[in-house]
Amino acid sequence: MNDEQLLRYSRQIMLPQIDVAGQERLLAASVLVVGMGGLGSPVALYLAASGVGRLVLADHDRVEISNLQRQIVHDHDQVGEAKVASAAARIRALNPDTRVDTLDLRLEGEALDRAVASADLVIDGTDNFATRYAINDACFAAGVPLVSGAAIRLEGQVAVFDPRKPESPCYRCLYPAAHEGELNCAENGVAAPLVGIIGTVQAMEAMKLLAGIGEPLRGYVLYLDAAAMEWHKLKLKRRRDCTIHPASN
Repeated sequence: MNDEQLLRYSRQIMLPQIDVAGQERLLAASVLVVGMGGLGSPVALYLAASGVGRLVLADHDRVEISNLQRQIVHDHDQVGEAKVASAAARIRALNPDTRVDTLDLRLEGEALDRAVASADLVIDGTDNFATRYAINDACFAAGVPLVSGAAIRLEGQVAVFDPRKPESPCYRCLYPAAHEGELNCAENGVAAPLVGIIGTVQAMEAMKLLAGIGEPLRGYVLYLDAAAMEWHKLKLKRRRDCTIHPASN
């Protein structure tokens, strides 16, 4: 690290759990963030501020005025622009140390597999079961840890799925099948700070995994009831019938 980096990251480096070695691991890391919405916004901002060396931002949407209530990486002047371009501009202004690559497309199929395989960690900030299953499957095929988040109305959840650990459950262990009447923010609403809380927890879990500190949420789901401001940490085990873990059948 150069002198400017030592100064920029000094408040993290002074933490004995991180120190210079942990900060250098962050600077060397590459993270794929899928979804530049309410969750992806705080994740990308905090990972860049923390010194993650490379972020790959994937999203096919354009910024709409209804996004600005919660998607804090975008500005009013960016309405109509590609979300990945808007987010990349903000991140580069925040921390020029972080290399930002963008994928202005619906990430799926071979493109998803390639993007996941080139990352050290994946953040799922999407809002539908089909995409979450696809990201989960690609991560387990490539052996790349996944930090999953979801938020709707006044409720949210975070989980870590780590295929590097043989005992780790996956997203299909949490939700074996898509729920009927799938919820989304456009139809059910969401409180602005809620996505910030959940996204920030995702960023913290990502930092722990990348820097090798603390106890990540492997094998747990952390639920938030924001109306009561109550957290619940629940144990999650691998399902014996999970298709991602055929050896456990």
